[in-house]
Amino acid sequence: MEEEEKWTWVPLEVTATAYNSVIAQTKSIPNVAAWGDTLRPGMKCIAVSKDLFKKGLKRNTPVKIEGFEGVFLVKDRMHSRWENRIDIYMGEDIQMAREWGRKKVTILYGLPLTKSEEKTKE
Repeated sequence: MEEEEKWTWVPLEVTATAYNSVIAQTKSIPNVAAWGDTLRPGMKCIAVSKDLFKKGLKRNTPVKIEGFEGVFLVKDRMHSRWENRIDIYMGEDIQMAREWGRKKVTILYGLPLTKSEEKTKE
């Protein structure tokens, strides 16, 4: 079974902003995410608001984002004041993050297939 087929892809409309691994945007070490993952420019990862975490967007959940190629991984959490929001990691490119701004986008996030779902896909 191919990697794409190991997930049930769930659509969700969210507000998407962007962030960078710079001291001005973090409260501690700029390139270390909430679960201790080290972020490096070029990585495809996002932070999620607490309410999305509760919907299943946990650490390392794969996410497809409208307007972007490839699959991003959840590697960070956002401050509890945000709801229904993702923050797209843009390395140290502050200008690119500013140009992105804030947009409503549709994402698809992957939930692992159950054993019975896996068998029907084989």
